[in-house]
Amino acid sequence: MTGKTDKAPAGQQAPVSALKKQTILSGMQPTGSLHIGNLEGALRNWVRLQDEYWFFACIVDLHALTADWKDPKVLKNRIFEMTVDFMAAGLDPEKCAIFIQSEVREHAELHLVFSMLVTVPTLLRLPTYQEKKDELDSYGFLGYPVLQAADICVYNAHRVPVGKDQEKHIWMANDLAKRFNTTYRKVFNEPEALLCDIPLIPGADNRKMSKSYDNHLPLDFTEQQTEKRIKSFFTDPTKIRKGDPGHPEKCPVYLLHRVYTAEHETEIAPPCRTGELGCVDCKLRLSRNLNEALQPIRDRRAELLKKPDYVWDVLATGAERARERAGAVMERVRAAMKMDYRGKKA
Repeated sequence: MTGKTDKAPAGQQAPVSALKKQTILSGMQPTGSLHIGNLEGALRNWVRLQDEYWFFACIVDLHALTADWKDPKVLKNRIFEMTVDFMAAGLDPEKCAIFIQSEVREHAELHLVFSMLVTVPTLLRLPTYQEKKDELDSYGFLGYPVLQAADICVYNAHRVPVGKDQEKHIWMANDLAKRFNTTYRKVFNEPEALLCDIPLIPGADNRKMSKSYDNHLPLDFTEQQTEKRIKSFFTDPTKIRKGDPGHPEKCPVYLLHRVYTAEHETEIAPPCRTGELGCVDCKLRLSRNLNEALQPIRDRRAELLKKPDYVWDVLATGAERARERAGAVMERVRAAMKMDYRGKKA
């Protein structure tokens, strides 16, 4: 697909908007139900982008095997819950393809092709490998960025939505697309980062919100669980009691107010700085606003959980669309490499 047509790519329905001219791919590892860091850091943008681009939303279970290879059976329930949260947050299977990575075998095929175009020393130098090599020292983990590049390029994606701090993750896909185009002939777009404004969502301990830190606020929490978790959040360490002047810009609770409280600049920050607003009342206000913001998502989530067959059908249909698109791209790859042995001359 090129940027010169608004015709739907293989495997995708007719355009909702005639402005759809480019393809994007994004994905998440199946970790089960999602939290507000996932919601604000990715899903909000995905929901918006599905109206502007041909969007493939991939649940990357093959990537998850780098850590869960001993017990892959845990992935089924995680995939189901993630799909429910995708749709509850607003992803529409009529507008985008939601699918499981391993159900589109072309990902693995292009990964193998790309693995011939990158050297082992290059992979060994990548920060993603260096950071976890003592924990995950398999070939699969070493080749993780190559599979990630294949995920993107097998749909001939133009762009990948990421925050500024993740821009470097697209480098490998761009580089391998260039290498293939130079070595054989031009098949791939050279994907670029689609930079998105992602708000900082801190966890209860003021680190990045993450399940692994158990500092997160899951979307499937009840209102009571949400309030209890927010009560456990760190606040400004210099504000010990009500009356002490606070520094909201250093407080993780205020950072969440910036996302969920429209009047934070007038009703939260000033009384915090003067000491008029205590941390207990501040957290209660955040709990109410967060629960109000999440209620529509929780309602949709509850409905979807009653329809497991529908959820799996969405994934099956998404995989069909993805296979059609990826299959068309791989036909061009094989032709460029002269590996379409029974096909026409390239």
